[in-house]
Amino acid sequence: MPVQIREASVASAMFPVPARTAQEIIGYSGLEVLRPLPGRAVCALAFVRYDDGDLGPYHEFAVTFLVRDPAPPPGRLKNVGVFVHWLPVDQSFTLEAGRSIWGFPKLMTDIPLDLDGRVKHCAVRVDGRPVVEMAVLPGLPVPGGGAPEIAAFSCLDGVTRRTPWTTRPTGVRLRPGGAAVRVGGPPDAHPIVEELRRLGLPRARALSSATVAHLSMTFHDAQRIG
Repeated sequence: MPVQIREASVASAMFPVPARTAQEIIGYSGLEVLRPLPGRAVCALAFVRYDDGDLGPYHEFAVTFLVRDPAPPPGRLKNVGVFVHWLPVDQSFTLEAGRSIWGFPKLMTDIPLDLDGRVKHCAVRVDGRPVVEMAVLPGLPVPGGGAPEIAAFSCLDGVTRRTPWTTRPTGVRLRPGGAAVRVGGPPDAHPIVEELRRLGLPRARALSSATVAHLSMTFHDAQRIG
């Protein structure tokens, strides 16, 4: 520790969702969703290709929510954190490391993705069932560089953890909207499909979307909270 990610690429989008529903979904964590607008929380979907890092190369898809940090470090002006609710990956080493070190809710599945084309695309299937697909359109370039430390929260087996997380992005592009999502499949769809539908996806329009061509990250030790 800390674990270093030296090269990764990301596409993501943020969606306004009903705050009450979001709070019900993450209630098991003991955390509180942020409400930047009356009655609305923020759900962020992201897919990542890890090319070089201490956990090896792998693909990942994330369903996360902006939450209040219940115990921000001294001197921090904002108490914003990211709660990781669902985190499929496609390699066994990162699966075991993520669950045992940080308590991230990782599960194993195939995650084909394309982060090299003009439109970034990812599809997640679990046990052969379609779960979620997302396409992200290109945006306008913005400055990258170092970003402030982020608190990443997880809850696994009844234990909520807080992990300090720093990012260093370059090749960043942003735009309003710019994301298309498809969820679900047959009536016996995966439980995360039902949660995404309760949140209003895929009908909800993205607040914004982003792509990062080159991203390095540092994950520190997890701390139990609550």
